[in-house]
Amino acid sequence: MEAAGGARRVTIRDVAKRAGVSTAAVTLAVHDRPGISTATRTRILQAASDLGWSPNQAARSLSSQALHTVGLAIARPARMLGLEPFYMEFISGIESVLGRHSCSLLLRLIEPDEEIAVHREWWQGNRVNGSILVDLRVDDPRVPALAAIGLPAVVVGHPSLAGPFTAVWTDDAAAITEAVRYLAALGHRRIARVSGPADLGHSVIRTTAFAQACGELGVQAQTVVADFSADQGGRACRTLLLSPERPTAIVFDNDIMAVTALGVAAEFGLEVPRDLSLLAWDDSQLCQLTRPTLSAMRHDIYSFGADVTQTLFDVMRHLDPPSHAAEAPALVPRASTAPPPRAQ
Repeated sequence: MEAAGGARRVTIRDVAKRAGVSTAAVTLAVHDRPGISTATRTRILQAASDLGWSPNQAARSLSSQALHTVGLAIARPARMLGLEPFYMEFISGIESVLGRHSCSLLLRLIEPDEEIAVHREWWQGNRVNGSILVDLRVDDPRVPALAAIGLPAVVVGHPSLAGPFTAVWTDDAAAITEAVRYLAALGHRRIARVSGPADLGHSVIRTTAFAQACGELGVQAQTVVADFSADQGGRACRTLLLSPERPTAIVFDNDIMAVTALGVAAEFGLEVPRDLSLLAWDDSQLCQLTRPTLSAMRHDIYSFGADVTQTLFDVMRHLDPPSHAAEAPALVPRASTAPPPRAQ
């Protein structure tokens, strides 16, 4: 495009070329965002000044002040996410806050190794004002990488996983301890657990607390790893029921795996809860639609999603909100748990 008088209009690409950087780096410099060195910022601003270029002032005002979009990247298959009650409720809670602020949710289902690049693209391209980080792992590479570019974010997970980010979490250790104590009080002495992926931060916390609680109560403990899906949950349940010392109670890390276990128990000719007690996690509607209804650790996921999102707005507004625990999951006994068979 040419300016009046026939001279070509200077563009951001011209500034980037003169400074020897990318156009994304120019955007970071002119909007005074972190992610580039002081020397690089100075070189870019000097190039812009030499060329007589400045970004559109209205666009600059919008990008620096208006909160328009929150990002959420989830490393789950699309088919599985549609069946997972937790994320459906969690996203509903997010939307309840975004609606009040006239903001949008930018949701992408990704592979685990894509997330850093996705958030970097969103943030540096001004597509989001901040992000919600979920499914944190121990020593998660997302934490240092995204902190380095200055991404405003809230971690859904324990502060030990969050690095410099604000964290909102549930007390998984207290919840799993309550579940074990309840089953032990019913008389169970062989209690198993089907967990999510072993490297997830909350899986590590639950596994450690499960082993500790069982040890303190003199209960035999066993944990089998799955991936939250019905297929792997069913496979893990079969593994446990085929073991020489079959557990009399099993705790599951989500509702889908617990529901699947009802069918697996029937395959083995076992009656729930007469022969086997089952305890789910999250307490979605699934737990109340099964027969027998499933005992569960109830978690108000909708309110949790809203809490996380409101905390992110405080982060994006530079209010420096503290990390905090949400309401802890609470035990809801139903028809799937009972004392073990007397012979056990």
